[in-house]
Amino acid sequence: MTEAVLGSLSTELIELENKYGAHNYHPLPVVLDKGEGVYVWDVEGKRYYDFLSAYSAVNQGHCHPKIISTLIEQAQKLTLTSRAFYNSTLGEYEKFVTGYFGFDKVLPMNTGAEAVETAIKICRKWAYEKKGLVENSAQIIVCEQNFHGRTTTIVSFSSDKGANKNFGPYPEGFIRIPYNDIDALAKALENPNVAGFLVEPIQGEAGVFVPDEGYLTKAHSLCKSNNVLFIADEVQTGIARTGKLLACDHESIHPDVLILGKAISGGVLPVSAVLCNDEIMEVITPGTHGSTFGGNPLANKVAMAALSVVRDEQLAENAERLGRLFRAEMQKLVDETELLVLVRGKGLLNAVVVNDTEDSSTAWELCVQLKENGLLAKPTHGNIIRFAPPLVMTEEQLMECVNIIRKTVLAFKK
Repeated sequence: MTEAVLGSLSTELIELENKYGAHNYHPLPVVLDKGEGVYVWDVEGKRYYDFLSAYSAVNQGHCHPKIISTLIEQAQKLTLTSRAFYNSTLGEYEKFVTGYFGFDKVLPMNTGAEAVETAIKICRKWAYEKKGLVENSAQIIVCEQNFHGRTTTIVSFSSDKGANKNFGPYPEGFIRIPYNDIDALAKALENPNVAGFLVEPIQGEAGVFVPDEGYLTKAHSLCKSNNVLFIADEVQTGIARTGKLLACDHESIHPDVLILGKAISGGVLPVSAVLCNDEIMEVITPGTHGSTFGGNPLANKVAMAALSVVRDEQLAENAERLGRLFRAEMQKLVDETELLVLVRGKGLLNAVVVNDTEDSSTAWELCVQLKENGLLAKPTHGNIIRFAPPLVMTEEQLMECVNIIRKTVLAFKK
């Protein structure tokens, strides 16, 4: 395996994490200390292009000045009240975010996994109180190879053995079907107890798996005709990442329930949201759901600033344009070398498939070499490398990154 070249401070800090922290991640061997725009710097001062964007949380770029100035201003005034009291920013944020995405109501949370859990609770309560299902009978359809988070409920329907082995017993109430298989969805919907279909418009952790054109439209239509909620998990694909504000927008779909997180705050602090219309959200009443930090004043102001940056700087349009260019350049590389076999994606959420097995170390070693050459990316599913830079990237910067990737791939030896 390729050995990373590390400075003494990086080595010391990595050893500190390994000694005192739970080993629930396998990070690339780099210790980051500073970020600005599309760049990050390690503790030794070396600069890198960030091609992961904190799993698409930093779409607006690292430490965007508008977001940071808003954070500082609000942090000096009021950060947290809990929902035991009203606060002066929540109503403003709720009006802003519902108008921004076109829904009646929002339920503010903190992390993406919390938002998914929230959507599951809303769906089940709607099933009993609105659809008329017998209590405790509701089923939610999910897809194989999904990634919705790592809470106990969510890992119960994960296909990833590493995510769910030895965490049982698992909650029931989920039907798992193949992704991008409309016939399988139609068959599952024959079950009269189905209340919702929870789906990622593009499966990010599965290796940026883009479904066939029309799949989401057909799935949405099937849900409508069966009185089942179409629940879109856009935690990773939302907020302009795929070249539209939402990945669902590529097929002009308006989900019944929308789940957002990550870039809703520009990566400054955990903010997530579940949006739906009144007829669905009214099942949530005092005491049925909550979060001490959900809807806190700091998060509200930061989220409004972060979403304003997306709109004002036309980041969706930039992601669409640069994404097409990036895939075209990667396709040239795929055609030129046997090391890569496929490129896929939408906007600036893309991946290349490495010509090796999922249990090989080739993709990891490629990412280590990319790091040495000044670009940070990470493998997923063993032999797939995801490329997702901040959406503030320029064409000149993108082409410099293309050259780094090209140079690294062509020079790579297993």
